[in-house]
Amino acid sequence: MTPFRLGLAGLLVTLALDQASKLWLYYGTDLVLTQPWRLASFLDFVVVWNRGVSYGMFQQEGGLGRWILVAISVAAAIGLSVWMYRTSSRLLVLALGLIVGGAIGNAIDRIIYGAVFDFVHLHAYGWSWYVFNVADAAIVAGVIGLILDSLRPAERSDGAQPDS
Repeated sequence: MTPFRLGLAGLLVTLALDQASKLWLYYGTDLVLTQPWRLASFLDFVVVWNRGVSYGMFQQEGGLGRWILVAISVAAAIGLSVWMYRTSSRLLVLALGLIVGGAIGNAIDRIIYGAVFDFVHLHAYGWSWYVFNVADAAIVAGVIGLILDSLRPAERSDGAQPDS
């Protein structure tokens, strides 16, 4: 499998899992009416509509803000997809695919619902994490992949590793 196809596979799997989980929980269950669902002592499913960006920052109540966030997501997805197409690092293309898939998944929510559907709530011993979804988790995993890729020694054009 070429690196780009690996990244594309990561993108498509992320997008499919994200949208399938949201559609099933929203339309296929009664989560909206019976929340929270306690799945474990540290994990609940709840319904939170995020009109902002990461961690609920920059909440956008108006229509203009919604479409600005959609435009930013689409522009980022296009730019990262071009980067994904041009790179040969398998870790980097997979990381970029996860980020692009997550960005597209959340953009679809904004277009359809006007907000992102978040539902996973982690908590323990009085500590509570932000509510998130599959797309958010993929974006975080992708950013971790970008960081790990940046820490790897760069290969020279002849394929040899640089001297230390």
